[in-house]
Amino acid sequence: MPDLHFTKGHGTGNDFVFFADPDGLIDLTPAQIAAIADRHFGVGGDGVIRAVRSQNLPAGAAALAEDDAAEWFMDYHNADGSVSEMCGNGIRVFAKFLIQNGLATLGQGETLPIGTRSGVRDLQRNTSGFQVDLGRWSLEGGEPLVRAKNLSVARPGLGINIGNPHVVVALSSDEELESADLTFIPVLDPEATEGANVEFVVPMDPLVKDGVGRIRMRVHERGSGETLSCGTGAAAAALATRHWAGSGAPNQWRVEVPGGTLGVRMWAAEDGEHVSLSGPAELVFEGDLTY
Repeated sequence: MPDLHFTKGHGTGNDFVFFADPDGLIDLTPAQIAAIADRHFGVGGDGVIRAVRSQNLPAGAAALAEDDAAEWFMDYHNADGSVSEMCGNGIRVFAKFLIQNGLATLGQGETLPIGTRSGVRDLQRNTSGFQVDLGRWSLEGGEPLVRAKNLSVARPGLGINIGNPHVVVALSSDEELESADLTFIPVLDPEATEGANVEFVVPMDPLVKDGVGRIRMRVHERGSGETLSCGTGAAAAALATRHWAGSGAPNQWRVEVPGGTLGVRMWAAEDGEHVSLSGPAELVFEGDLTY
């Protein structure tokens, strides 16, 4: 059995197993990926991320067609081995993984384009670590009812897509937020065809301070369960809260998650409104495993 050199990293507690496969020669099965992500018998993580050159992966062709500078593709899988389109925390740590291993460079003021199944995403350094432009977002329409264990009644959710699907639910208090048992998968009615990450949100008091919106969030990620943080989920939660707050709500948000704090910003671009995510990226250890 071959050995795989890996690096463990996280962004606000959302943790991943990274490995470099520039030529696209390592083809792990979903079962092997799930075994690596297992917290009891494997390395443990919310997902497994392969660094592969876009030219060596079929999914990378679209990334290169969009931006021929997108040399690297983030091949992301959830903890259960299923494929996911994007990961806002994962892509920031992915950038640090590339840089630390000499696979890419990113100076102050420069941009690093990375291919994903949701398209090319541009990253820059900032004071908190890295900032990623998550691109255009969209309301999915409708208000699916969301049931979660320990919440007494179903709540309406707001569907938001940021390259991957989310349903955001507003709760009334910190006590409600803490009481939700997210070890159980929240039930959506109607059910999301492709599944969805489900975010539960409460406003902080005051909601806006010094021109910045402030919310707290917990999340159940499809394919991974409850995680300490979800980057695209933080963006979706901020967008949903701004939507509910109405005109005059800020375009800059601070999102508190169990694993730390993330920044979200919205701005107008030529192709529509974009949303960005900023926060820390940490690499914590590396090793070898047999797969």
